[in-house]
Amino acid sequence: MTRHVPRKRFGQHFLTDDRVIAGIIAAIAPQANDLMVEIGPGFGALTAPLATRLACLHVVELDRDIVARLRTEYAASNVVIHAGDALDFDFSALGSNLRVVGNLPYNISTPILFHLARHVASIRDVHVMLQREVVARIVARPDTSEYGRLSVMLQYHFSAEQVLEVAASAFRPAPKVESAVVRMSPRPAGGLHRCDEKLLGQLCRAAFAQRRKTLRNSLRDYLHGGDFETLGIAPAARAQELSVEAFVRIARHLGARGAPNAAEPVPV
Repeated sequence: MTRHVPRKRFGQHFLTDDRVIAGIIAAIAPQANDLMVEIGPGFGALTAPLATRLACLHVVELDRDIVARLRTEYAASNVVIHAGDALDFDFSALGSNLRVVGNLPYNISTPILFHLARHVASIRDVHVMLQREVVARIVARPDTSEYGRLSVMLQYHFSAEQVLEVAASAFRPAPKVESAVVRMSPRPAGGLHRCDEKLLGQLCRAAFAQRRKTLRNSLRDYLHGGDFETLGIAPAARAQELSVEAFVRIARHLGARGAPNAAEPVPV
């Protein structure tokens, strides 16, 4: 088979370091009967060791050349190939208690994470490789420079921890950034009060759009008069000082009274 040339438009960087691969597999700790799906298997750095440990592994791959390669290398009964874009894939259709793994394309990693969040009810855990600074934002705690919209929106659904750092030299071609593996586990039922997630996203966009602004200014289209006192939130605070729970409390408060129409989303 001809040598595959990594495609920039797919954000392809193939993991080749055996020690890193072993570390990721150890972190995942796959069991034979796990229901597992790998996003972007590439050359099979994770696919091969996972397939030997699992009765059946699902993989989602967009690159047609890689799909063809996978079909020649693995038995259909052992590795089920879903040819297509992970952003369009219905992960819930695979079943419940789903384990998600993968080396995500860095150019679309955030949209994939938000897509997975929509399927959180079917997910047991997620182990994915991302740009290290993205992982830092996912796991960030309030009152830190990394804490922002991504932190709040993903921590609303998941608890998250970094489990491994990965140097650029572990890939071919080497990316221009360092990487890390994050483990995300759905919050237990009742862990957070539910709220209107669209409204929560609008609040986060507004609050973090200009981080130096106080909440009195950044959320002026949402909170008025005695809202801050009712919520127990200081109007002079800034967005990065609020916990995920506090953002959820604001969203529930606004939802209960009928939230205003939000302005156009601010890119993050």
